[in-house]
Amino acid sequence: MTVWDDLVGQERVQTQLSAAARDADALVTAVADGEQSPDASKMTHAWLFTGPPGSGRATAARAFAAALQCVSPDRALGGIPGCGFCDGCHTALIGTHADVQIIRTDLLSIGVKETRDLVRRAQLSPAVGRWQVIIMEDADRLTEGAGNVLLKAVEEPAPRTVWLLCAPSLEDVLPTIRSRCRHLTLRTPPVAAVADVLIRRDGIEPEAAAAAARATQGHIDRARRLATDERARARRATVLKLPLRIDDIGGCLKAAQELIDAAAEDSRQAAEETDVKETEELKAALGASQGGRMPRGTAGAMKELEDRQKRRKTRTQRDSLDLALSDLTGFYRDVLAIQLGSGIAIANEDVRDALDRIARSSTPELTLRRIEAVVACREVLEANVAPLLAVEAMTVALRAG
Repeated sequence: MTVWDDLVGQERVQTQLSAAARDADALVTAVADGEQSPDASKMTHAWLFTGPPGSGRATAARAFAAALQCVSPDRALGGIPGCGFCDGCHTALIGTHADVQIIRTDLLSIGVKETRDLVRRAQLSPAVGRWQVIIMEDADRLTEGAGNVLLKAVEEPAPRTVWLLCAPSLEDVLPTIRSRCRHLTLRTPPVAAVADVLIRRDGIEPEAAAAAARATQGHIDRARRLATDERARARRATVLKLPLRIDDIGGCLKAAQELIDAAAEDSRQAAEETDVKETEELKAALGASQGGRMPRGTAGAMKELEDRQKRRKTRTQRDSLDLALSDLTGFYRDVLAIQLGSGIAIANEDVRDALDRIARSSTPELTLRRIEAVVACREVLEANVAPLLAVEAMTVALRAG
């Protein structure tokens, strides 16, 4: 099993990364032997991975990081770096390699302080590996100030440091940063390829794997969750019933409230165990007494943790709501396909009766307006509009068509 096995449906990107890993290996080997590598100019110090959600941006970045750290003896015999079995590959893939730093955030943004810490780390030489690799999975969440801090490090990188930035699109990254990165675009994986991974890697039954891959339209993580989590399937079923429940204003408002409540419950469940564990660990580190009384001067640290947990809860709630809106968009996309007789595969085949009913009772023009209403809701949520107001406006727009 090579490091590229989880990179589903991205053959072109895999070819480019494999070639770059080989050039990087030649460069490090030549420097170690006191030679000048002819391939030195082919190694890029900053990469930008873009692609739609579920395309595997972070997976590609991790696989490349592992290939850069590969120490397999097969390399000397012409083998491609990224065997998947050596210590360098294994530790990089599971996130324990000393020279591979993986940055992701469960908050709404990445600030200046965290970015400055990263930039300082990027100036260090590799401790045990061949390269110092920094993977930023949420580069689109950098604040403007944080982006400006990162720019300096990307402009003048340390000799053995590689930045791997991930974002949904080029527009989500500062122009000054993306102009200094080598850009790779990932596509949405084919449904059949995602189903194959679920069967082969997760042991999911073929029928369930195919249904999950089709319902999520190639989003690997969502497909895996849908195939293995009963609660995820129940939430999706609830969302797909919404178009049949908005016959009047009361139904619209009730459906909106239920969507918000479901997202809040998701957030609560996700935060419950993590928040308690973090709080207890911090109390222990600060020397709380047996009765739970905190020492003097520690209130600030506890307040900072509470603020972080609150921001994380907001992010989780938004992500859960956005997932529901994605499912709703998929529903109306299927309705439009039926109305136009396009013959393309229906994603939500399990609710075909509901799709047919909505398709018969409306027109393609109305369906397009409904899709636009869902998209508009997602956009205003990104702009920090109160979630309940945004979703209520959407459900009323869906009813009006």
